[in-house]
Amino acid sequence: MVKQYGFDFDPARCVQCHACEMACKTLHSAERGVRWRRVVGIWSGTFPAIANRSVSFSCVHCGNPPCVAACPQGAIRKRPEDGIVVVDQEKCFGCHLCLMACPFGVPQFGANGKMQKCDLCVDLVTQGKEPACVATCPAEALRFGTLQELSEEATRRSVRRIAEKSDTAR
Repeated sequence: MVKQYGFDFDPARCVQCHACEMACKTLHSAERGVRWRRVVGIWSGTFPAIANRSVSFSCVHCGNPPCVAACPQGAIRKRPEDGIVVVDQEKCFGCHLCLMACPFGVPQFGANGKMQKCDLCVDLVTQGKEPACVATCPAEALRFGTLQELSEEATRRSVRRIAEKSDTAR
């Protein structure tokens, strides 16, 4: 089985500090207005019972990325060794077809008009390190690993939460 890296996000742990967003932006020297990772507030309820929960998201490095299929230049590819979806800036000519194909609206376009997005900090990952957003998150709301590892951890987390709820109900 081929290794597929990805992110897991636990909204219950997020403290809305935006450290993940800033770490990404700083590491990649992203220009103003370009955000490879975004923290978005999701509001619910009506006054006075209003709730807000943040979600940190970026490219999810899809199993079968629609952006790869949509790119007429072949500028976007999924690395077979780890599933990381990368963009070749030399091949991209900024047609925006990848943005139209992406179900998450992830592709960003800077001043040069070429697509850019989260590359899972591929340079750090190949050195055995975590992506900057994960390493920076003070609440450990973001995790990085193989999809197998992340799935197992999410299952353990769900079981713990169910057990806690049943203990409180008694």
